[in-house]
Amino acid sequence: MIKPRTKTPNLEIDLVNDTRWDLSEQTPKNFTMIVFYRGKHCPVCKKQLEELQQKLSKFTERGINVIAISSDTEKVAKATYDDWDIADIPIGFEFPIEEARKWGLFISEGINDEPKHFTEPGLFLLDKDQKVYWETIQSMPFGRPSFNDVLSGVDYILKEDYPARGEA
Repeated sequence: MIKPRTKTPNLEIDLVNDTRWDLSEQTPKNFTMIVFYRGKHCPVCKKQLEELQQKLSKFTERGINVIAISSDTEKVAKATYDDWDIADIPIGFEFPIEEARKWGLFISEGINDEPKHFTEPGLFLLDKDQKVYWETIQSMPFGRPSFNDVLSGVDYILKEDYPARGEA
């Protein structure tokens, strides 16, 4: 786990649109939100990312850059992008398991038709200095925060100039 108010490791990742995304180059008005998802095999991830697609403009309006990342292969990630309704979300792929551990993400061994290893869900809201402001990490595909709750929290944070918590 990376404590709030602590700088994260830098993250550089290839995207399904054949570009590269670099966390250190992000210049959001308020935050960068990274959504780590399990992969194409996960129906809960599909639902989550399609909800994010529907609310993406609400995050943009609040000065939040958004990306979704999995450890899926390039081929699988591009199929995910084509098959799911997520056309406006930058989708990163082949996130190394070793790097995922540095972020405190849980790693699962695949069962049935799942990949051999993959990350469990995580959501990070990072400030302009690449420091953790808010994080939620799951060990299961269930119980993720709703994006309406995240948006409500961001509204409160911005209105009240509320500090990051959990650093002690």
